[in-house]
Amino acid sequence: MKRTLAVGAVALAAVSLQPGTATAGTAPVVGGTRAAQGEFPFMVRLSMGCGGALYTQQIVLTAAHCVNGSGNNTSITATAGVVDLNSSSAIKVKSTKVLQAPGYNGTGKDWALIKLAKPINLPTLKIAETKAYDNGTFTVAGWGATREGGGQQRYLMKATVPFVSDAACNAAYSDLVPGEEICAGLIDQGGVDTCQGDSGGPMFRRDNAGAWIQVGIVSWGIGCARPDYPGVYTEVSTFAAQIKSAAATL
Repeated sequence: MKRTLAVGAVALAAVSLQPGTATAGTAPVVGGTRAAQGEFPFMVRLSMGCGGALYTQQIVLTAAHCVNGSGNNTSITATAGVVDLNSSSAIKVKSTKVLQAPGYNGTGKDWALIKLAKPINLPTLKIAETKAYDNGTFTVAGWGATREGGGQQRYLMKATVPFVSDAACNAAYSDLVPGEEICAGLIDQGGVDTCQGDSGGPMFRRDNAGAWIQVGIVSWGIGCARPDYPGVYTEVSTFAAQIKSAAATL
């Protein structure tokens, strides 16, 4: 079962589930632990069942498969500022516009921007503009499923996943787009991954100065946290210039 990681809790098993498909859903991080309040202040939960991160205080970076095209859109609600989605202190802001990656057709180019009706006064997550950080160990977080086929989560979950080479990832997925996607996970034993509902959320690590930097966007995978099937993420560095340019038009 191919998953686009929409509508799920962090099962920390990267499953890309397209909204509206039989396997669609948001999945939580599999094999993760609960994040502390304020630990990842840039995290956003989107009402269609995806995750995202504050690219600016008024623009959310998410996955292309989480949205339906580009244009004016006031139907999405972004929830931020809390790890508990039921918290009375949650910040909720409606969308005004959506920009889906130009040329997106379901394979690769899995990024999108959502402009909010007003800024959210929280820290943003900078994106990697070179491939210098496309390696090592990454952090993933989300409200998606914590197991394959599981329900969405109330609390933000987090997990760490190691980089998986294109060669090793391509052995699992013949339809991988190496120039546009980056893989991560415990390829031999599984057990940690993003899952349904984590789609669009960030995969990030520390940069040389110790700050968080986004290197991936939760995109897809086979199941959640299965051995030999790592999570597949949009390679942010490949699209950094396009994302920056697109954000300027919003």
